[in-house]
Amino acid sequence: QVQLVESGGGLVQAGGSLRLSCAASGIIFDVYAMGWYRQAPGKQRELVAAITTESITNYADSVKGRFTISRDNAKNTVYLQMNSLKPDDTAVYYCVSDLPWAIATMRPGDGYWGQGTQVTVSS
Repeated sequence: QVQLVESGGGLVQAGGSLRLSCAASGIIFDVYAMGWYRQAPGKQRELVAAITTESITNYADSVKGRFTISRDNAKNTVYLQMNSLKPDDTAVYYCVSDLPWAIATMRPGDGYWGQGTQVTVSS
């Protein structure tokens, strides 16, 4: 059974930082790409960042230069370091896993999803 368990969300002031972690089990971690999607109230889920097994990364334009995705294959864990946070970054953040060619266009029901962790950025 595949499990993606997120941690590290919370409340932070604008300009602050948070680090999200996602521990994966039940998948062949060195085959699957990993990533983070987010969904703000009233908006569609959107890709935030993704990373392949070769550590090739992909970021949404809105987070480039502020967020960094990384993975530790030995620990089956993926991280999202979020710096210079803005109120627009407020959302539920979901850890995801899918095959590399599919991860950037995932919809609910595709691949694997964690339960989500709330990130709230106050102004």
